[in-house]
This record gives sequence, C-alpha cells and structure tokens, in this order.
Amino acid sequence: MQLHPELSSRFGDTLSEQRELFKQALFQCQTASRQFAPGDIMLQQGQNVRELYVVSVGKVAMYTSANNGRRFQLGELNCDQHIFGEIEFFTKLPCQWTVMAEEQIEAEVICAAKLQQCIITQPQLALFFASALAWDYQDSMAIYTNRLLHPIAVNIALDLLQRSQNNLALGAFNKVEQEAERFGTSSRVYRRALNSLIELGLVEKRDQQLHIIDPKALTAFIAE
Repeated sequence: MQLHPELSSRFGDTLSEQRELFKQALFQCQTASRQFAPGDIMLQQGQNVRELYVVSVGKVAMYTSANNGRRFQLGELNCDQHIFGEIEFFTKLPCQWTVMAEEQIEAEVICAAKLQQCIITQPQLALFFASALAWDYQDSMAIYTNRLLHPIAVNIALDLLQRSQNNLALGAFNKVEQEAERFGTSSRVYRRALNSLIELGLVEKRDQQLHIIDPKALTAFIAE
C-alpha cells in the first residue's frame, strides 16, 4: 500500500484531508532507518513480521515460492512511499511474499507493536489501511484471475496492451526466466506463447524489448 490515498476511492477526500495526520502517527512508531543493497531481502516468505518498512524511493521485486520449486513473480515496483508488511501486521501471520531490493534502498522501520497501540488509541487511522488494502486486493485479484483463467499468450498480450496504456503499476523484467515466473509458467512455455504472438504479427522484439505492431489487432486477439 501507499501513503498516498487513492482519491477515487469512497473515502478518498477524507483520507486526503487527514493524510498528514496519518503520516505523523505512522512515523511516531518509527524506530530506525535501514539500508538495503541490490539483492538484499527486506521481507522473507514465511517469516514473522515485527517491523514494517516504508520506502519512499527505490525499486523492489516481490515473489512467492512453492515447495516444488516454482516461483510466481509479481514484477518490479518503483516505490513511492510504499509500506511493506502491512497485511501481515493485521493478520499476524507469516509473510506470503518475499520482498527484495532491486537497487540501493533506504527504508524507514516501523515497530509493529507501537503501531498496534497507535491504532488502538486512534482507531480512525485504520481507515487508511482498510481503504488501501481493499484497493490492492482488487488489483491483485485481477492479476491472479487473469493468470488462472486465460492462456499464457492472452496474458502476455493483455500485459503488453495495459503497459502501453500506462495502466500497470508493476514493471516487467528484462530476463526471460523472471518474465516466465511473472506469468506463472516455465521459460519454455513462455517462449512458445510469445513466439505465437510474434508469428501472428501482433508484436515484435526490438532492442531486447517487446513492441506492439498493431494495437487494434492485439485488442481483437485478447477479446477472442
């Protein structure tokens, strides 16, 4: 979630008016600042969360792994006052996702115990978390549902189309292995699906990047 409230949400105006009060309360629970180098793990899948992190600037990657070795990547996120560990803070369950720094990052450390007491004494602050978590939930469910219900080629096409329209907050990877994990599949299956889009004349690979040749045709392909 972000410290910036989503203005189009039901409580957007109220949250915007009280944003500074929320920030002040949150950072009163700060105990330290911590540096993370590229490749450092900020939160590990399966760990218990006693601290939350606020990252104002920096790029992170988020993924979850199964016992069979398969990994699902959400993609890269360019942080803009993002909070990590907030879901586990409320559920008191171990981390579902590993959060890894992709570049040098300075994070503000928020004590979960102090934040708990803060919300008990100022319960209106929970509205910020509730609104942001609901927004993130719907966004995440849209990703999971598309991955589950549509073929890989359609998911790749939809991702490219949304990315061209700047409708995605999560960035793509430059490596095939990570891109395959982002679509919940293997490198072999990902390459085969991508090649089918190239053979149909819908996309092309240029300068190591994927480009849409015909947006209308790609949209029609997704609709079919």
